[in-house]
Amino acid sequence: NWLGMLGMHGTYEANMAMHDCDVMLCVGARFDDRITGRTDAFSPGSKKIHIDIDPSSINKNIRVDVPIIGDAANVLGDLLQVFKAEAKRPDIRPWWQEIAKWRARNSLSYKKNSDVILPQFAIQRLFEATRGRDVYVTTEVGQHQMWAAQFFGFEEPHRWMTSGGLGTMGYGLPAALGVQVAHPDSLVIDIAGDASVQMTMQEMSTAVQYELPIKIFILNNQYMGMVRQWQQLLHGNRLSHSYSEALPDFVKLAEAFGCVGIQAVKPGDLDGAIKEMISVKRPVLFDCRVAALENCFPMIPSGKAHNEMLLPAEANDEATAAAFASGKALV
Repeated sequence: NWLGMLGMHGTYEANMAMHDCDVMLCVGARFDDRITGRTDAFSPGSKKIHIDIDPSSINKNIRVDVPIIGDAANVLGDLLQVFKAEAKRPDIRPWWQEIAKWRARNSLSYKKNSDVILPQFAIQRLFEATRGRDVYVTTEVGQHQMWAAQFFGFEEPHRWMTSGGLGTMGYGLPAALGVQVAHPDSLVIDIAGDASVQMTMQEMSTAVQYELPIKIFILNNQYMGMVRQWQQLLHGNRLSHSYSEALPDFVKLAEAFGCVGIQAVKPGDLDGAIKEMISVKRPVLFDCRVAALENCFPMIPSGKAHNEMLLPAEANDEATAAAFASGKALV
């Protein structure tokens, strides 16, 4: 699960496996703070093997036991040959049994709602509507990016374009344009947030001019969602400039650009609207109005270890809500 390494929102089982493993094989990652959390508590019992083509990345943030400098493809090929030549293999069934227990927590669960579109549900319905199609997905940066990684079940490699290192708001729309130019007959969807998408919104003119039928699927919660989530859970709910009071009407904006504007407000509207979006052979801005205060879980708070995740509240009571509001609902 790449999110367990990258975005602080990986599944419970991925993060626990990282924390409790005996051996960690790191290929080309930088061990930055998005990966490690609290460095002195990062996978404390593991032997760490780090493969990287850049010598300066070795031991920069985390001391490793086996540094290997080289091209990842060549090194992994050599490792695979050595592994296949080993006559005796360790019995890892107990480890898989432990992982199965962590998976049973179902850390991506969420409460269904018939009155408002939940962002997790929106991504799941989008995935179901595109299954079997030649589809590429880009994203902006924020909660929608994490939900896309969690709930869009990618079935082929090289279909996921996201700003995973720099975290660049506005990346997804121009990336979608590039993908559509490279794959003119494919379905290209930018899963976006209402704040991020405005960073490069002017490029919808490019989509119209060059007849690139990209689909911009906006999870519109009227917030800079990830900023608001951190302010709520880690800063005593002191919200500062994370609510968008002057959002454009995305349907009218689409029409102004010469695109197609579609909106879904209720869960029952979603499937039909997504079907319409896919069928239109023109650039589309899809305004998906989702629950404003939904949070993205699991979440590793800044400065915490992988086994100190915030998980969704399992009981709808005041004590649990207070624990989450204070940032103390750790597992």
